[in-house]
Amino acid sequence: MAEAATKTPAKAPEASQPPARSRERDLFGSLRHEIERVFEDFDKGMWGFPALRRPRLAFTLMPSVDVVEKDDMFELTADLPGVDEKNLEVKVSGDALTIKGEREEHKEEKKKDFYISERQFGAFERSFRIPDNVESDKIKAHFKNGVLTISFPKKPGSQKTEKKISISAS
Repeated sequence: MAEAATKTPAKAPEASQPPARSRERDLFGSLRHEIERVFEDFDKGMWGFPALRRPRLAFTLMPSVDVVEKDDMFELTADLPGVDEKNLEVKVSGDALTIKGEREEHKEEKKKDFYISERQFGAFERSFRIPDNVESDKIKAHFKNGVLTISFPKKPGSQKTEKKISISAS
């Protein structure tokens, strides 16, 4: 037999005490506000001047790369702003091509009432599988104005052949 449901009256929260969820939100809200205030004070620096903040890197540690297949070769282009040619290394090992590099940049700004010196640095390494139809011993790399271009010549006879297929009406 089913039991009769009993209803108990809900008590309204006392006027002096906000509900528990509201207290939690207030606690976290005030904590968030305090953390934001600390960071705002940090940005002002010691004497109210903007602090030297860590600059955003102009490129991530994994450089952007484009790979294009042409009739007689593949071409890989990597954007490496701020990388010096002496800090760049391209290696072929088995069926893998590896690009390693390091970026160092130093900026200075001197004016009458302040001096700012910023340094950025970081290393990267990226590897790519070389297709089977490439002549590994003829791979060439060229670096100019922060752009690395690597050409992978295809083996003779491995170029794409195109054939037009006629379409018939059914």
